[in-house]
Amino acid sequence: MSDTTVLIPARLASSRLPNKPLADIAGLPMIVRVAQRVRGGLPGDVRVVVATDHTSIQHACEQHGVQSILTRADHPSGSDRLAEACELLGLPDEATVVNVQGDEPLIDPALVRAVAELLAQRPEASMSTAAHPIHDVAEFGNPNVVKVVLDARDLALYFSRAPIAWWRDGFAQGLRELPPPGEKFATPLRHIGIYAYRVGFLRQFPKLSAAPIENSEALEQLRALWHGHRIAVHITQDAPGPGVDTPEDLERVRKLFAH
Repeated sequence: MSDTTVLIPARLASSRLPNKPLADIAGLPMIVRVAQRVRGGLPGDVRVVVATDHTSIQHACEQHGVQSILTRADHPSGSDRLAEACELLGLPDEATVVNVQGDEPLIDPALVRAVAELLAQRPEASMSTAAHPIHDVAEFGNPNVVKVVLDARDLALYFSRAPIAWWRDGFAQGLRELPPPGEKFATPLRHIGIYAYRVGFLRQFPKLSAAPIENSEALEQLRALWHGHRIAVHITQDAPGPGVDTPEDLERVRKLFAH
């Protein structure tokens, strides 16, 4: 993983949780918790860098020995911020960048490593990501839970907020139970929002036109599929730890750290 950099985008503004990256979790800002957790579980030659739009976040990182860079504040998406970070860091096209969200203080470093290693093993893919099996029918029907369907090589066919793959016969009377496990039916998979990119692709991605399916689903990764790029998917059996989007999420994570 010597050619891998983990980038953690961090915006100060948040509609549901103001100043979220600086929220205190057991005595440290959340963005520092994320960076330290990732760095502690990866080889020493992997660089972990916070890409932020605000000097207060950069100052918090510097206080705790976390490398950070200041990016523009007007980026329309996270991928634009990542692309600028690649330029600021002078990363070569053949290098790999893993995007870890700055509100995931319980992220498993093994998952970060698995996604990066998968991309190295799949030269036909421009990106890699992760998913885990869905075992709860309510989760399967929830539009806030993003689902992914794979091909025979574990490359993504489609991502959707809708319940896919649709079990025609089993769901004829409504979403009451999931398909039985086995090879006969597609296993429902929940997408996990972690990505690895080839830097050369990441530089071009923000320049690609937005796709109609991307606009419909509000899922940026569909732009890559729309333009013919492949996304390899790592399957893990474990759901990731809870992220932080709301004050209630923050309190839940604080309690986990306290224990």
